[in-house]
Amino acid sequence: MTIVNPAPVYLKPPLDPPAPVPGCRKCEAWDRQRSAALAAGNASGASDCNIEIRRHPHAEAGAP
Repeated sequence: MTIVNPAPVYLKPPLDPPAPVPGCRKCEAWDRQRSAALAAGNASGASDCNIEIRRHPHAEAGAP
């Protein structure tokens, strides 16, 4: 049997959690959901909230 050594995989360190934009109700809601998910041990749910906060457009950035 031949054993193939694949090339090593290098992962980047995880991103810091995004800060919600002050005064944005959606960001604040996702921040609360993220805190609840982390308290419940739900890292996947917390990650989903991080993604939503990062991708959420704001008027300051030229979004509608």
